[in-house]
Amino acid sequence: MAEISANAVKELRERTGVGMMDCKVALAENNGNVEKAIDYLREKGLAKAAKKASRSAKDGRVFSYVHNTYKIGTLVELSSETDFVAKTDEFNELGREIAMHIAAANPLYLKPEDVPEEDIEREKAIYRQQLLDEGKPENRIDMILEGKIRKFFEQTCLVEQAYIRDTDKKINDLVVENIAKLGENIVIRRFARYAIGE
Repeated sequence: MAEISANAVKELRERTGVGMMDCKVALAENNGNVEKAIDYLREKGLAKAAKKASRSAKDGRVFSYVHNTYKIGTLVELSSETDFVAKTDEFNELGREIAMHIAAANPLYLKPEDVPEEDIEREKAIYRQQLLDEGKPENRIDMILEGKIRKFFEQTCLVEQAYIRDTDKKINDLVVENIAKLGENIVIRRFARYAIGE
């Protein structure tokens, strides 16, 4: 077992916001490797966050963003379990980031379950015809269609979209990270995007 230095604990604590004892455990579990300890804490946090996702979130705030050209604006309702969390800097930063992301990425729906069945069927029909025109074998088309529809959700559903500031994360990942950090369920309830001429 590697000796855990106070500096490593301090660095891990500053980078993750996690308590000192949890940082010591994470470092001990990962032989003092800070990067591995961060992954370990994220995994543990995500597990805790998943448990919190079933809890009721009836407080929160509405956030807005207006682009500096004044031609695009957004509103987003972000819910938390308590007013205490809704007032934290982290929660407010999350709300602002999501509002700005909506302006840039122009999602059409909040989540895949919100996409009307007729829209999905229409997309499938278009993709199916494209695949047939490309000469793809009939027996492989359904499997390819699954991937195409998943991609459609990633482009059109807010929670599935790649976060504009870090495309390795989805918006849902950003929310889950904040659930783990703040210790409460957080839910994006609804959003609206306004653009001049659209």
